[in-house]
Amino acid sequence: MKALCVCWLSALCLCAAENSFLLRGARIHPVSGPKIPNGMLLVKDGRIAEVGARLAVPKGVRVIEAKGLEVYPGLIDSGTQIGLAEVSAVRETVDTTEIGDFNPQLRAIIAVHPASEHIPVTRANGITAVISAPAGGIISGQAALIHLDGWTWEQMQVRAPVSMILQFPVLRTAQGRFGTRAAQPYTEAKRDYERRLQRLHEFFEQARHYQQAKKAGAPGFKTDLKMEAMLPVLEGKLPLVVHAVRERAIREAIAFAEKQKVRLVLAEAREAWKVADLLKQKNIPVILGPTLELPLEEDDPYDKAYTLPAELHKAGVKFAFASFSTSFARNLPYQAAMAVAFGLPHEEALKALTLYPAEIWGVGDLLGSIEKGKLADLIVTDGDPLETRTQVKYVFIEGREVDLSNKHLRLYEKYSQRP
Repeated sequence: MKALCVCWLSALCLCAAENSFLLRGARIHPVSGPKIPNGMLLVKDGRIAEVGARLAVPKGVRVIEAKGLEVYPGLIDSGTQIGLAEVSAVRETVDTTEIGDFNPQLRAIIAVHPASEHIPVTRANGITAVISAPAGGIISGQAALIHLDGWTWEQMQVRAPVSMILQFPVLRTAQGRFGTRAAQPYTEAKRDYERRLQRLHEFFEQARHYQQAKKAGAPGFKTDLKMEAMLPVLEGKLPLVVHAVRERAIREAIAFAEKQKVRLVLAEAREAWKVADLLKQKNIPVILGPTLELPLEEDDPYDKAYTLPAELHKAGVKFAFASFSTSFARNLPYQAAMAVAFGLPHEEALKALTLYPAEIWGVGDLLGSIEKGKLADLIVTDGDPLETRTQVKYVFIEGREVDLSNKHLRLYEKYSQRP
């Protein structure tokens, strides 16, 4: 028994040592404050204990000499299907969508596959946390904020649910690159759009009635899992993420959220620039998709997707970047870099990858900046993470150093040896 206790205590000490260390000599970018040249950063038990120009080195702590390197908070991708989809063309590897239009009870977190090849590829480029979200239908289900490290979904979970996903009904009458081909006749498209919109309103009304019946303790009340999942949304505890691309859909989504008195976050709002003042007035954050996109309309400026982040920043709208992808998530920093090239201040681009998403998702006390008490999600690089030539030297998630090997690197090394 004594020997067993000794082994157990030794294991605890080893675990503590694995996520405790001191970085010394690097330039530290807290994001929430000024840079610290030749700084020191102490991590204890997975959290940031101290950060500054000079710190006392605790006895026995691991010291990482980082002279000439840069330290940033881990990057956050605010919209992916990582862990839910592996190869889009192979149906058996895609677990993003359920049958039916209304599935608020679906939890993305329990479907996350921790052994996905996309996870090590993505984190090797400095992304330490992502939103993994379901898709399809009208109400797709509950998204999760996960760390890109862990043996199980329980270990990966940061917060779940973190939002409810809504694919807002749209009036679609054309398709093709610039809408040059008819998708369906206008009258048919309008009828389908109105039907879906009416069903959405009816579903929320049904959820309100359920909420009232539960509070009143109505006789014969029966638990409904779909309605139960809607309660945090109706109570304002869980944000409603609405995918609305065009101006009309954005305005209708805002009106819908106001009518239902729910917290709104807009996603993929590519025409948000047309309603930027309204978004600022209503204090509605936006999750921006890839900047490397073609214009929506034939007569739109060629660089509209590139300049959108700068326009929202100028208008005072809070936003974060997302890849809305699995395989493309690794390129998230370069999406922000393109926005910098077209007018977005560099510091704002970094915040839109770190601090702003943490605040939008309600985890600003845990992630998003290098501050005392926050989780030690850190990346150590040899340069600006928005530059394609920058190499990520270390990645730490909750203070644990993460292996940077991945399938892309293995293939590179393999074919580099080809005669």
